[in-house]
Amino acid sequence: MLAGRTGTDNVVIRGARLLDPVEGLDATLDVRIDNGVIAQLGSELDTNEHRVVDASGLILAPAFIDPHVHLRTPGREDEETIASGTAAAAAGGYCAILAIPNTDPVIDDADVLRGLRARAAEEAQVPVGFMAAVTKGQDGEELTEMGALADAGAAGFTDDGRPVATAGVMRRALQYNAITGRMIAVHCEEQSLTRGGHAHAGLVAAELGLGGWPSLGESLMVARDLDLAGETEQPVHLMHLSARESVEHLRRALAAGIRASAEATPHHLCLTDEAVRSLDPNMKMNPPLRSEEDRVALLDAVRDGTIAAIATDHAPHSPEEKDVPFEAAPFGVIGLETSFAALYTQLVEPGVLSLETLLERMSAGPAGIFGLDRPRIAIGAPANLTLIDPNATWRVKPSALRSRSLNSWLLGQRLRGRVKLTIAAGRVVFEL
Repeated sequence: MLAGRTGTDNVVIRGARLLDPVEGLDATLDVRIDNGVIAQLGSELDTNEHRVVDASGLILAPAFIDPHVHLRTPGREDEETIASGTAAAAAGGYCAILAIPNTDPVIDDADVLRGLRARAAEEAQVPVGFMAAVTKGQDGEELTEMGALADAGAAGFTDDGRPVATAGVMRRALQYNAITGRMIAVHCEEQSLTRGGHAHAGLVAAELGLGGWPSLGESLMVARDLDLAGETEQPVHLMHLSARESVEHLRRALAAGIRASAEATPHHLCLTDEAVRSLDPNMKMNPPLRSEEDRVALLDAVRDGTIAAIATDHAPHSPEEKDVPFEAAPFGVIGLETSFAALYTQLVEPGVLSLETLLERMSAGPAGIFGLDRPRIAIGAPANLTLIDPNATWRVKPSALRSRSLNSWLLGQRLRGRVKLTIAAGRVVFEL
């Protein structure tokens, strides 16, 4: 499902704190990588013909997987390309990403998909899986040839950017998708309730005179799609949850044995609609930033595993698109390069979320949902690793970002915790 280069690098990482929550590993050891594969864990390992990385005081963890990235290719390469987006991912500690199909043309055809996979094999800094559309043109009416797309290498299916508005079409998609073994990921939005909305329907939007976007506009569709997953006995993945009511629906569904999973974004875990008071277009997301009550519900769900993945929903936009009044700006922000540091700074350091939980939800969690190999620190495993300096502080500057777009909600902020090195599919793909 993933397309990208693999490597045969020979590296010894010396003296890091190895932290792999799923493997139950927390120890200060050396790691020897032979030909892109973890060959030894121990002390004073042989470094003959190996590059040595001094990692004293640093944390070595399984690299991250982002299941929700807009690469804008094909069609808007001015905003992002396979090369620039995966370079940003590598700098953020990611060893793999899944790209969303709302491109131009939409990835709803096997030939388009095969072409992108071929490009990724040449251009991608980290392996990329391409999601294919659920419906042709993402118009919500006619299903794509999901079997043929799966055979061509689709990593999953989604109409993200739009909901599958009609329940009958969504039901048929779940039934048909049983033949592919891939996940359907859904953008839950009842557009008859969200039309004209620019911010969460609450006090902030009312005071600013912005059109309100109610939580019900998400949670109503969450409930529908969970019910359809239960009725068809097929799995469904809920993208970018933002509302307390959505979490409650998911908890009930999981308790009832429905096969469902969900993700939350760094911005929804760290911010509330109070940030919209700045009228900074980089605070305009879909779904919108919500109340503190919603944020707390998301955090609780991440802690207990109800929400099993953290995904950036990296959505590049050109400066010309974002440098407009708030109501005229498109929804979406970038996040690949800053996700770990933002969450470490705002959640781990204050004691809101454990480092172990954060690492698991950014790596093993998304891997398990989408059937990808789990990055792990274990002898014989491909080297998919990220080396983190938990004490490094740095400021988010536009000039330093590797993405072609600059629409980050963190511009100018000082963060703590920085990725120093990323190894993806056995290759060193980033080093600070």
